[in-house]
Amino acid sequence: MVWPYAIKGKKRKTREEKYDREEDEEVEVEEKESAKRGSIEKPQGEAPDEEEEEDESGAHELVGIPIAPSDQNTKKAGVIFVLEKASLEVAKVGKSFQLLNSDDHANFLRKNKKNPADYRPDIAHQALLAILDSPVNKAGRLQAVYVKTEKGVLFEVKPHVRIPRTYKRFSGIILQLLQQHKITAVGKRESLLRLIKNPATQYFPVNSRKIGFSYSSEKLVKMSKYVDAVGDDVNLVFVVGAMAHGKIETEYVDDFIAISGYPLSAAMCIARITEALAEKWNIL
Repeated sequence: MVWPYAIKGKKRKTREEKYDREEDEEVEVEEKESAKRGSIEKPQGEAPDEEEEEDESGAHELVGIPIAPSDQNTKKAGVIFVLEKASLEVAKVGKSFQLLNSDDHANFLRKNKKNPADYRPDIAHQALLAILDSPVNKAGRLQAVYVKTEKGVLFEVKPHVRIPRTYKRFSGIILQLLQQHKITAVGKRESLLRLIKNPATQYFPVNSRKIGFSYSSEKLVKMSKYVDAVGDDVNLVFVVGAMAHGKIETEYVDDFIAISGYPLSAAMCIARITEALAEKWNIL
């Protein structure tokens, strides 16, 4: 038997499908021509657009955190904070890496013959919030913040970074920082937190006065009078301990002072410092 139409298994294409195919081919030709024109119009060697750079590098960026706006005033003398002996240690607990603290990992620390009271990352968290939330930082007089852990790891915190308020999110950021060595801004490639090489003194300005704090110091001063006696062209570097107990021991400190007859937390010590600086620089 002879079939009057095409071979069995194939259907005849309708007139509408034929027209659709012709239209698709025309669209493809137009797209190719427009792309060709675009490549001809753009000269070789021209720098790519910023949006294109961000799209190409977006796959390599870390999960970022937002930036807090602040007035940048780089011409005037400023202040630098160094948090020494911060208890920021990462260990593998179970199947995951975690930032060790005395509340959640007391049993783990005892099993490894370590004192849970020494693991207080919340002290560094509160100290950073006190520094970055201060009017001195909002006015743009904070130049940098450096944190040195108990293990000797040094990292920088940019003044315009917005540190998470809750400890849980803060511990996640620090865990990511210690593992991947930097934290970038949301939608940008700027490093807001990054690991840097020791010592911290190589990043200090030339004309700077380095001041350490200790309750055991025999030099008890009133903070406002102390900073008023320093010249306006001198950059102040304050070294504050971020540990639960003990004393900071650094060779680069020019002067060790006590600002209270009672032991103060790191956050309270920083609050007194920033209050005295705001009064000195007329920051309301």
